[in-house]
Amino acid sequence: MHKQFLRAGLFSTILSFSMSVPSAVFAEEPPLKLVVGASPGGTTDRVARGIAKEMTEILGQTVIVENRPGAGGNIAADQVARAPKDGNTLLVSFTSFTVNASLYKKLPFDPEKDFTPISMLAEVPSVLVARKDFPASDVAGLIKMAKKDPGRYSFAIGGVGSSLHMATASFEMDAGIKALTVPYKGTAPALQDLVGGQVDLMFASAVNVMPFYGSDRIKFLGVTSPEPMKQFPSAPPIGKTVEGFTSKAWFGMFGPAGLSKERVEKLNKAVAEGAKRESFVNLIAPEGGTVVTSTPEEFAKFVSEDIKRYAKVVEFTGVTAD
Repeated sequence: MHKQFLRAGLFSTILSFSMSVPSAVFAEEPPLKLVVGASPGGTTDRVARGIAKEMTEILGQTVIVENRPGAGGNIAADQVARAPKDGNTLLVSFTSFTVNASLYKKLPFDPEKDFTPISMLAEVPSVLVARKDFPASDVAGLIKMAKKDPGRYSFAIGGVGSSLHMATASFEMDAGIKALTVPYKGTAPALQDLVGGQVDLMFASAVNVMPFYGSDRIKFLGVTSPEPMKQFPSAPPIGKTVEGFTSKAWFGMFGPAGLSKERVEKLNKAVAEGAKRESFVNLIAPEGGTVVTSTPEEFAKFVSEDIKRYAKVVEFTGVTAD
């Protein structure tokens, strides 16, 4: 009898304790993972880590970043396309996501059908720079020279299929010129050769060329944003010379196809709120970028249109990837 009372008392104590302890102690929510198709330290990685910090606070769920660089972001995208449809494995991608649809002969996924767009995150323009002794000092002079001697002047690109490669090709298309494209494995070596005078021109991110502004080591010819960039007040928008020309790298978040409407809405709300926070805005500002969020429907439409737009640019370059 005494043992029965002890058992009953012990059971009652355990039951009351379990009811008073938060359920998270027993079943902690798994972390939300943002997969990034780029190496640590780059713009895409910084964007992902910045929004991960904000989402952790907003959702009350740990958000971590996993870097899976390679194949222009395709390795990371394929991982997310195959991920469970619980919304705990997401992709933070960039312009190459839509470029790759036509650049690669075959992809292991469909960029529209195999993903759930969550939201845009940011847009970042680029800067057109030239070697210090380049004969032209503005875009109009460059175009005049390039039309006179097609194929003579060289553009360095930091990576085939990158947003800066597409900016170069789009500029050639819109300006009606033909230049020599010189590919590099990264922006840093390309910029190094520009400073050294081995190549003539290149489109570069603001953060890469900011240290050279105000010096006589390179020339700043223009920016790809519709309005002037405060970081480079002497470099006018290229669109003032080449009507309608703009070019921006974009960054956005996707989940695998088939996420529930409720989960998508919750994630979109967290991104929209987090991206407005001062800490995230200040993270993007040094790149010359702006925070841009969207509804899932708006982002899906943007992706579809961007795929079609870059198909024309990729065709112009004549470049393909396996």
